[in-house]
Amino acid sequence: MKLQIVPARQGVVWFQQGVRTFLKQPLAFTGLFFMFMAAVSALSLLPVIGTPIALALLPAATLGLMAATEIAEQGQFPMPQVLLAGFRAGKERLQSMVVLGVLYAVGFILLMGISATVDGGQFARVYLLGGELSPEVVMQGDFQTAALVAMVLYLPLSLLFWHAPALVHWHGISPVKSLFFSAVACLRNFWAFTVFGLVWMAAFLGVATAVAVLVSLLGNVELINVILFPVGLAMAAMFFTSFYFTFRDCFQAPAGDTP
Repeated sequence: MKLQIVPARQGVVWFQQGVRTFLKQPLAFTGLFFMFMAAVSALSLLPVIGTPIALALLPAATLGLMAATEIAEQGQFPMPQVLLAGFRAGKERLQSMVVLGVLYAVGFILLMGISATVDGGQFARVYLLGGELSPEVVMQGDFQTAALVAMVLYLPLSLLFWHAPALVHWHGISPVKSLFFSAVACLRNFWAFTVFGLVWMAAFLGVATAVAVLVSLLGNVELINVILFPVGLAMAAMFFTSFYFTFRDCFQAPAGDTP
């Protein structure tokens, strides 16, 4: 497994590849992302154990969407079972994916615990348990600071897990090594990922603005949620579709290996 360094402009290419591949199978990708979110939301409703289990499944779910992207790029239709790809690659890789999921859940809960020291756990309760969120709560200084702390701490966690599920699944890398290689790949390709993130931020902002303008022209504010939900779902699915290309370009697979 060889790390590849790509130019900053590759961030734009990843965006374009994700959008183009999504448009090959828009209903499939939107449906897969919806199933992924519905499953996570349903698990989160279970008392005590629901949220940790949902968090532990996120790396495998991300891998499933990456596997769907590989299938769609080959001109095939990704079926729902592709979301389980991380659990269907043999006992050893299944165990590695489970370990990766547990590490992610522990890391996420830990960073939320740190944010709880700022506002007494109010932000963590809202985020993890779906607590009450009102304008008054959002405007509280401690709540905003806790949200900022959580966001800053989530950045290194996301770098660790960005490529890790794919490295475990496709190349049999151990969980700990996959986290290390993932972080190194993201840091060595810092400018490409920065451009990638900025382009996606602009895309989400542009779409949200376009929806707001459309609703304003129609003169019906109630339409904003009706329009924004499916559009937001499609945009999120498109974003996850682009993950596969970041992985494929950052690592040179050994001959005969995939992807």
